[in-house]
Amino acid sequence: MKTENTTSLGLANRIHAAPESATVRIADLAKKLRRRGEDVVDFSAGRAFEDTPKDICNTASKAMMSGDTHQTMAQGKPEYREAVAKKLKRENGIDADPESEIIATFGCKNGLTLSLLATINPGDEVILEDPGFVSYAPTIQFFGGVPVPVPLRPENNHRWDEEELRAAVTDRTKAILFCSPHNPTGVVHTPENLEIISRVAIEKNLYVISDEIYERVVWGRHRHTCISTLPGMKERSITLMGLTKTASMGGWRVGFAYAPEPVIKAMITLQQHLATCVSSFTQVGAAHAFGEEPGPELTTMWKNWERRCEYMTGELDKLPGVSCAMPEGGFYGWADIRETGKASEPFAEKLLTEHHVAVVPGAAFGKQGEGFLRITCVKSDQELEKGIERMKKAFA
Repeated sequence: MKTENTTSLGLANRIHAAPESATVRIADLAKKLRRRGEDVVDFSAGRAFEDTPKDICNTASKAMMSGDTHQTMAQGKPEYREAVAKKLKRENGIDADPESEIIATFGCKNGLTLSLLATINPGDEVILEDPGFVSYAPTIQFFGGVPVPVPLRPENNHRWDEEELRAAVTDRTKAILFCSPHNPTGVVHTPENLEIISRVAIEKNLYVISDEIYERVVWGRHRHTCISTLPGMKERSITLMGLTKTASMGGWRVGFAYAPEPVIKAMITLQQHLATCVSSFTQVGAAHAFGEEPGPELTTMWKNWERRCEYMTGELDKLPGVSCAMPEGGFYGWADIRETGKASEPFAEKLLTEHHVAVVPGAAFGKQGEGFLRITCVKSDQELEKGIERMKKAFA
């Protein structure tokens, strides 16, 4: 019996229209080169050198070995949601009801998926940053939404201009999506910056989805502020947080969303059908990570990250034709290579293939990212030194 080639059936149009994730693709390529024996220094993916702190691992391991291996409520374990509420109160000044305003998510990407499915209809527009995280626009498009990039201009310190933001709003605009601390530029929005977003959102009656995955790693005099704490914003804000970045827990895929009760109810229904629930024992480990003040293993790790960011951006800033400031938050160097005249994508490819250094081309983050490279600064000291030496040769 002849079997029909299933590829002739065709795939969904949304797949043909979606680009690969540049950050994941380059990190995967670096891994393939390493498996072939190539000595690649990987500054592409947002992954720190350190493993997850042992006390978090031990807590999750004990839960798993004691039989906590079954599915939980779609909203998440009550203990996890209570720990999240304690963290929001302690660190962010937010009074959140763990029963009605918090849901456990598979990191912030799952939180974004649920947020968009709960709030936008096909044809609705979502304003987002340019440059901005590579997965925002494709995810909006998967659900029939229309991404509307608004520039973060270097001359405005990679922050939105209120007139440009306001001009992007149409009758079809449903939400504003932004990230702070910002990936890739490292900007931490001040209350004054957030007031620009809140004014537009309130006047135009829009949702605001804030990706705050890096909110625990803010450097120097800078401080993180949740936009949901601004007047009039709690009832329209969806806050996404997690441990993927700040506790070196990328493989755990655990985070949460904090939002008004009607939005959380909608997200629970979606979670029931799309994923059932977040892994039970990872929630136990995450509850330990969120429930109390950060322990010495975490705080020491953050101090080391700040030191490495200072070192790496300082060295990048010395390269000919390169300008790179210390990030205000997060752990990326946003290296401005416009003076070199090099386009970001072919130069990033040359760095990888000829010099065995993996970075992400700025163009992957949007039109305004051309002329920049995103470089992860929280690898080991040895990797940073080796990578800088190779980049000196590439830029010479």
